[in-house]
Amino acid sequence: MRSAAIIGTGIAGMLTAHGLLKKGFRVTVYSDRTGEQWLTQSKPTGTAARFDRSLRFDRELGLNHWDRPETAMQGVSLAFCLKPRNPLVTLTGRIQAPCRAIDVRLLSARWMQDFVERGGRLVIEPVDLARLDQIASEHDLTIVAAGRAQLAQLFPRNEERSVYSGPQRKLCLLVTRGGRMGFDRVPFLPVRFNLFATAGEAFWVPFWHKDHGPTWNLLFEAKPGGPMDQFDGCKSGEEALAVAKKVIRELCPWDADWAEPMTLADPHGWLIGAVPPGVRAPVGRLPSGRVVTGVGDTLMSLDPIGGQGANNGTRMARNLVEAAAARGDAPFDAAWMESTFEQYWREEGSHIVRFNNILLEPLSAAGRSMLLSQYGSDGLSDTPAQRIADQVAENFNDPHLITDGFVDDAAARKVIAGAGGRWPWSFMRGGLGVARGQARQAVGLQPRHPAHV
Repeated sequence: MRSAAIIGTGIAGMLTAHGLLKKGFRVTVYSDRTGEQWLTQSKPTGTAARFDRSLRFDRELGLNHWDRPETAMQGVSLAFCLKPRNPLVTLTGRIQAPCRAIDVRLLSARWMQDFVERGGRLVIEPVDLARLDQIASEHDLTIVAAGRAQLAQLFPRNEERSVYSGPQRKLCLLVTRGGRMGFDRVPFLPVRFNLFATAGEAFWVPFWHKDHGPTWNLLFEAKPGGPMDQFDGCKSGEEALAVAKKVIRELCPWDADWAEPMTLADPHGWLIGAVPPGVRAPVGRLPSGRVVTGVGDTLMSLDPIGGQGANNGTRMARNLVEAAAARGDAPFDAAWMESTFEQYWREEGSHIVRFNNILLEPLSAAGRSMLLSQYGSDGLSDTPAQRIADQVAENFNDPHLITDGFVDDAAARKVIAGAGGRWPWSFMRGGLGVARGQARQAVGLQPRHPAHV
């Protein structure tokens, strides 16, 4: 029986551990905290919303403990604004299968328990470079799933694939309770996006909290120096939530009444920081000359704007498990680590990174074409506009689908035509609807956007 060690107990690490255990490996997981410490002493690691293509791996491994209607997000409700307080274009898109955001603190604690019950070995201790070298000497395959922690520095940055030299947004994340689970005029439980051309992005994500069940995860992605960039001085979650409500009143007042009753879901349920997007080489060389590989955020760090981080980690874990199982008795050497990652990069990773990076950039002409052509989507109808909106929403589940349409005019027109629309009439029809909304706002009236305000 071949042996594997995994360092880290987040989503990618635990899925890798369970996958290898199911494939017949002898697996040891090293964690710097117990399951109880995950639950009671840890901050959330992020929103970790995962779509159907990722959740299938949970189901295959028997880890889908939270497949229940209350956790199911069914689509996207989006408002694009050129300036604060002015929703220019709205989109209400449905996804084919539910998306779920489960508190990673709860998920990790339960999956650690499952792992031990299924015959895995769990060791609670911090792992530094010297200890990692020792662990690697004791196992056939060693995998670092420590997120962006210090051990990630073991893997050299791939400059060609790392488009940005630093963070593109300043982030604030809050886990809240007390908000109504839904929005007026949106016919399903959505992820709510408010996108501001100059300020940044704000996301309201239905979230399953470790203690309270259905809650909301509020994520602010502020452009540095813009009107959303107000969280730097916050010293507590309560302070950050007060600033968040102020930002909502100032930028997207249509959600202010909905957010007003919210309180912090737990004392640790908030984060302030920034994520430097980047891709690292898949081989880490230890002082002894031994090699280890990585999975998830350790190798591919993504800004949370596209909700792709946990999805990417899940798919990387599946790829790594399948490649390890197919290796037979051959060594898990550097060449194998390289080829395993390159296969994933070609098939999945490059598409995920490209889509996520597109969302960090200003909306292109092609993106405007699709956005205007879907105007009129309400989440209920079966029209060309609705079908375009649904494809935009579904692209978060599978970035292979229409990512080209966000940046390429011909690809955007192909998406529009494939949904039954006609160029340029679909674009012009959407533009007229947007103009009506702007005219109404100019005289102090609600814009009456479909499934919005």
